[in-house]
Amino acid sequence: MADAAEGGPRRRGRNETEEERADRMWQELIQEVRVAQMGVQILFGFLLTVVFTEKYDDLTGTDQTIYMVTVVLGACATGALIGPVSLHRLVSGRRIKPQAVRLASRLTLLGLVLLLATTTASLLLILRVATHDGFVPYLVAGVVCWYLLCWFVLPIWARYRHTSE
Repeated sequence: MADAAEGGPRRRGRNETEEERADRMWQELIQEVRVAQMGVQILFGFLLTVVFTEKYDDLTGTDQTIYMVTVVLGACATGALIGPVSLHRLVSGRRIKPQAVRLASRLTLLGLVLLLATTTASLLLILRVATHDGFVPYLVAGVVCWYLLCWFVLPIWARYRHTSE
């Protein structure tokens, strides 16, 4: 720290080994995945019950197709967001944690994209059934823009805005 006080280069980041960094990043990733897993599991569970309701038979062919696509998206999102847990279990003790963290991070990002698609399709279906109105696609598009802003645009902006070279 003497260098920073004397006007020299200021040290940034943490003083940790690659393994320590991987351990820390793994813990952070798992905390993030827990939040997303909870949401996708509740949504997917709800979606699985819809087909067993009386109202399902009254859905138009288009709405039934939207429902099927939504269920498949939910299943894929669930798989991607639970994937890091399975990955960790299967590679634990193999001394490849940095690589596992990178792969789990990619699975998590894919899971979030699939969760966005699942949520979008769910919202589209629910609003189509509830309102039968022409403004539904615009409302859904607005919500998708909101999710994109919160989940991707602001984090990417912060990453580039506050990351120094």
